[in-house]
Amino acid sequence: MLDITDENRVRTITLNRPEALNAFNEALYDATTIALREAAADPEVAVVLLTGAGRAFSAGTDLGDLQAMATDPDFVAGEFGFNGLVDALAAFPKPLICAVNGLGLGIGTTVLGFADLAFMSTDARLKCPFTSLGVAPEAASSFLLPQLIGRQNAAWLLMSSEWIGAEEALRMGLVWKVCPPQELLAQARAHAEVLASRSIASLMAVKATMTAPAEQAVAEARARENGFFATLLGSADNAAALTAFNQKD
Repeated sequence: MLDITDENRVRTITLNRPEALNAFNEALYDATTIALREAAADPEVAVVLLTGAGRAFSAGTDLGDLQAMATDPDFVAGEFGFNGLVDALAAFPKPLICAVNGLGLGIGTTVLGFADLAFMSTDARLKCPFTSLGVAPEAASSFLLPQLIGRQNAAWLLMSSEWIGAEEALRMGLVWKVCPPQELLAQARAHAEVLASRSIASLMAVKATMTAPAEQAVAEARARENGFFATLLGSADNAAALTAFNQKD
């Protein structure tokens, strides 16, 4: 479910559920949350590099789980779940680098709001499918994305449920560098190792000074999003969208 490797003070966390396009079920949310917490606490880890196995970075929340959350009173949530992962991302004190190797939907896109550097393969694509699913945005994306890429770019990304390619993501400022597929991990790792060669305490101080001013706004955005999400999950539009998706499969 996760592959974790360490080299030169860089911990690479690879989402490894390729048969499901690395979609997050409750178990993967829990495993990734734990992996980020452990990396944060490990004095030998300076930088985390997050990527995916196979042809996807992450297809977001597993829609089977999403439908079960909305309709099954016996649905068993994970120990941490989606909100636990976002807690871990928001609190992660060290540089976080994302290498978007393929498709990124939902949290596979909104995670970039928490990335300190993001690299993207030229053949990768990103989408925030919230309006096509009849739900609200997530992971403080309603705050972080306008800050990162500007109001209008964020409005298109969050409202349209349309795919954007690597060059568009680069133009928007959603990612920092675009690389050929065969060079993506090498490029991301090379930059990660530059950072990892520096003082960890200094890296953490720089990140803290950059993120601290937005902490309250991120928390408030998450609260607003979660409120709308709870209202819309299971609504007529959401139920129709999930039924149509399952029938398509």
